[in-house]
Amino acid sequence: MLKQPQILKLKKEPLAKLIPIAQVSVPVSEDARSRLGRIYLAHTRRKLLLIFGMVVLLGLLCLFGLSVGGASYSVAQSWEALLAGPPIKGGEINIRHQIIWILRVPRVLMGVVGGIGLAVSGLMMQTILRNPLASPYTLGISAAASFGAALGIISKISLGAVLFPAAVRQDITIISNSFIFTLICTFLIYFLSKLKRVSAETILLFGVAMMYVFEAATSFMQYLGNPEELAELVYWMFGSMSKASWIKLQITTVCVVFCVLLCYRQAWNFNSLMLGDESAQSIGINVEGLRILGLLLSSFMTAVIVSLLGPIGFIGLVGPHIGRMLVGGDHRFLIPITCLAGGMLLVLADTVSCIILAPAIVPVGIMTSFVGVPLLIYLIAKRRKEHW
Repeated sequence: MLKQPQILKLKKEPLAKLIPIAQVSVPVSEDARSRLGRIYLAHTRRKLLLIFGMVVLLGLLCLFGLSVGGASYSVAQSWEALLAGPPIKGGEINIRHQIIWILRVPRVLMGVVGGIGLAVSGLMMQTILRNPLASPYTLGISAAASFGAALGIISKISLGAVLFPAAVRQDITIISNSFIFTLICTFLIYFLSKLKRVSAETILLFGVAMMYVFEAATSFMQYLGNPEELAELVYWMFGSMSKASWIKLQITTVCVVFCVLLCYRQAWNFNSLMLGDESAQSIGINVEGLRILGLLLSSFMTAVIVSLLGPIGFIGLVGPHIGRMLVGGDHRFLIPITCLAGGMLLVLADTVSCIILAPAIVPVGIMTSFVGVPLLIYLIAKRRKEHW
């Protein structure tokens, strides 16, 4: 009997491996090149218009935020007080101008700057860890700040007094302790990660470990505290914009602007990092150094904001997602959009907190999730395209 002819089975290989790139390259005509250029310019123009529109919307939100509070004014009255300038010592006393310039302007501007810092910190964490659920709080920074505050409120221990004798005051003790412990948490994660290869998974796992350690330490401090100290600690852990002042605004603005500019300088490198470590290394990027830089910048911004305002969650998680849904993953546009989204979310949450139980003001840390979750759900439902 004749044998059936055997069919030769070829191993399936990707086309890119079977055909050299040089053999499949197709020359691009001038017509096609100019058409691609026009498409690129149209996309860029659309993103710039979106940034401009969000800046205008943020300005309107800030103006409305100046009008609400214990004493409510119209938007026109708030605008008039802004144009009149800050009150002058020894000049005519105008209660409305004093309320707006001394209490509300630093509060609203602190919301803008704080929202920018928290949102960009979340963006850096999601980029360097390539995890859509990452935020500065994933790495235990919020838990470390809370433990520092608990140490100052319950044990009356001030780490800042070692360097600055003025830090013995209660409010400065809480700020210095929370700031120092956020930095301690960051450097612990950094040095533990250096023991092994600095990968996204290593940083994330050490961060989660630090979070549980500081949460346990804070619970232990709460167990030792009396009712008055516990009430003060719980209120601090809510996060509140009522802690804002002109001097805190200046400190926060300098730190946040400096860190955001450094992040923006690395926009192209962050774009490459999102493609994977091997792809980024193949074009000469120091992946480990870039990951450490993103970790330190985001942790420093969060440390400054949390130590001055208390823990304010969700901005660092939802802000970057809103930016990706609007402009995609190009960090040249994603960083500015994320800044604006974070500022708008925090100002909006603070405005709602001033209205909902007026004349009482609800801590903004309670309101951020109530404001951000519906917006995030709406954007997810509207845009079905994958962003990761």
